[in-house]
Amino acid sequence: MSYLNSVTIVGFVGADPEQRQARNNGSKFTVLSVATQRSWKNAEDEWVSKVEWHRIAIFRPRLADAVLTNIKKGAHVLVEGSLVSTTYERANGKGKKAKTNKQTFWCIRADVVRKLDRGEPEPETLASGSTASSEALEASDPAPF
Repeated sequence: MSYLNSVTIVGFVGADPEQRQARNNGSKFTVLSVATQRSWKNAEDEWVSKVEWHRIAIFRPRLADAVLTNIKKGAHVLVEGSLVSTTYERANGKGKKAKTNKQTFWCIRADVVRKLDRGEPEPETLASGSTASSEALEASDPAPF
């Protein structure tokens, strides 16, 4: 039996990417916030939409650096990766009767981030090795830029 954990989203970047440092080993990674929107018709035959925010974590150093320098707030992006959860306990209150609250957060661990903006001219280094009109920032590429 095989299992699959694969996520693909297309959306808009909500803020400039941030570089963070892992607490356990000190390695650097990049965090990106991407909004997606879904629309449907409700029972009254009216269009309703909902925006979902996704936290993207990029741990591969070359991809993380490329995203940090080339992706900005408002960019239209495609992200491929896997869904991962983090659970930790947080103390609520002080004193002997303080309870711990276990929380689980979900994020997408990105393997690919592709910029989909069409209105910007492509830098020469991006256009030379790319046959597609969009930029690909893939972890498997030896030099994404």
